[in-house]
Order: sequence, then structure tokens, then C-alpha cells
Amino acid sequence: MKKQIMKFKVAFSKGNAIPLILLVAIAVMAISGCQTTETPAEETTFRHHVIFDTDADNEIDDQHALAYLLFSGDVFAVEGVTVNATSSPVDGVTYSPVSDHYDEAERVMRLCGVFNDIPLLTGVQGSFEEIKDYIDQPDFDGHEAVNFIIEQALKERDQELILLPVGKLTNIALALLKEPAIAENIRIVWLGSNYPRPGEHNQNWDVPSMNYILDVDVPFEMVTVRYGDPSGTDAVKVTQAQILHRMPGKGPRISEPVTGRHGGEFFTWGDYSANLFEMYGMWGNPPSRPLFDQAAVAVVKNPDWAESFEHPAPIYIDGQWVERPDNMRKITIWEWFDIYGIINDFFITMDNYVIAERP
Repeated sequence: MKKQIMKFKVAFSKGNAIPLILLVAIAVMAISGCQTTETPAEETTFRHHVIFDTDADNEIDDQHALAYLLFSGDVFAVEGVTVNATSSPVDGVTYSPVSDHYDEAERVMRLCGVFNDIPLLTGVQGSFEEIKDYIDQPDFDGHEAVNFIIEQALKERDQELILLPVGKLTNIALALLKEPAIAENIRIVWLGSNYPRPGEHNQNWDVPSMNYILDVDVPFEMVTVRYGDPSGTDAVKVTQAQILHRMPGKGPRISEPVTGRHGGEFFTWGDYSANLFEMYGMWGNPPSRPLFDQAAVAVVKNPDWAESFEHPAPIYIDGQWVERPDNMRKITIWEWFDIYGIINDFFITMDNYVIAERP
């Protein structure tokens, strides 16, 4: 701006016929042209309304997917976070309670600065078959999360409510069973299944809940895992070295520390991320871990980061997929993920976070 004004002064001093009033007018126009008026983000940016459903204490991808979502506030408005229990055995006998998953989700939400603003609700410990006959009782297993999903899905809004389950599908299947009308208002984007191969952790923890949703007329998308296959989210890996180099200190610094899952006190999400990667087992050379769940968030954020196709909804029986080619009910299957695009956006988001709000 100073250079532009100096040019005007030089031109006038050399005798060029530029009237003073015109010189002033040009200078004012130049100053005005250098100023920008920012419109509030909520007036210019469409944001997806989502509920994130997670078994947060299971591995380390849930926490990173949740932070990625909560730091993408320019794209997502987060209605709430619900939890469920799918975990490895403790001492080979029992399984961690759903409260452990609640506690881990709370840690991430506190570190991301949203715990007091976005609801966190306890969901199911058990399975669809164990709970389905009791959903009319006030305190059935998972009632807080299930009723919250129903309440939000029936809420009047000008867009669909996206449910992002990254664990078993029990909370969502029970919500659909209890209130079928929500099917018209939701879109389910699920991280799960090795389709068309058998197996996969989230699926195996509650196959009946998945089969129930496969037979309900509701938008349902499977973000495939496919262990060991480059076409699934198993290929969306980040190395321990990348996390330890890029993550420390990232995110807002909170005033009261959060005690981590493995102990220690943390004031930023980035420091906790690094701790999780230090404490959890890595594989390969260089040591790395897939961020499966993050890919489910990513394909909603940018559908170009994967390939998808519609397919007649199959069913899973006796440990095998059974195709139903004449089934009029279609689902969407996601595969072949843009690993660089997703991981690069994760780190960019961590560097330039926009904290999500509840609409």
C-alpha cells in the first residue's frame, strides 16, 4: 500500500497532469481494495451435522479420528459423541467396561477444548440380540446414547444427520429398531467389514446389528478395512516417527491437565497423541499403525479421497458374506483410499485447527 501511494506522489511531483482530487480518489480506492471483509464462517460454509459413535479405548485410531473431526470445525458441526464397548480381553477373561471408552473419549474431548460444549453419552456394553427385547424399558443397556441418536435424528434440520460409527453398530441398530422413522433423516457411514472377505473387528463384535441395518431401508455406507489389502483402510498408515515429529504441542493448550490412559498429565492433544503412539504396538518397517477410523471421517470431508460404488445389500451368515444380487436395497462401499491426501490433511488440520461447535 505504501508503495502504491509513493508512486502517486512521484507521478505528481514530475509534473504529470494528475489533479490532486483525482490523486486522493485513487489513493482511497487503493486503500479500500487492500481491505477484506470476512463473512462469518456459519454464513458461508456448509457444515455436515454428525454424531460420532466410538469404542474410543480400543486402539489408537479412534482417538485420532475424533480429534480430526473436532478440529475440522469448518466442515463439521458435531451434535454429540456416543460410545460403545468393543475391546480386547483384559487378563484373557473379561472385557473392559463401556465406562473405559467413555473416559477415553472424554480425555480427547477435553484436550480438544470441547467437552463442556458437545455432549458425550454412554452407549451399549452388550449386543443387539441381548438388548433388543428391552428397549421399551427406561434404563435398557445403552439407553442414553440410543435415545440421544433418536432425539437428534428426529430434530428438524435442513440436512441429513450423519452417523459416524467406528465401532460395532449396536447403538445405531437399536435406535433404528426403537424408532424406525429416523431412517428417513440419517446417513450412516460405518468404518467396518472386510467385505467381500469375512472377518473384521467391528463387524464381528455384533454381526446381528449389522445384518439388521443391511435389511433396513436407510442410507448405509461401509468404509472397508480389509486387513493386509491395499484397497482398504488398513493401508491408511502413519508412522510412529511422523507422529512423534509432527504432533507434540498441537491443538489448544488447556488450563487443567488430563491424565492419560497410560498415566502422565497432558495439556495438549498433540502431546497425548504422541504418548499413545509411544505406548501402543507398531508393526512394519518403519514402525506404523493404520488410522482406520480417520478414513471414515475423511471420506465425508472429501469424497474424492476414496472410490465408492453402490451394491445390492448382502447379508452375513455363518462367517461368510452371502450376495443378494436381486436385492433392491443398495448400500455404498468405499475402497481404494487416497493415503497421501488423507494423512496430509490430518497433519494440515492439526496445524490449522478449527474447533468444531454444536449447532
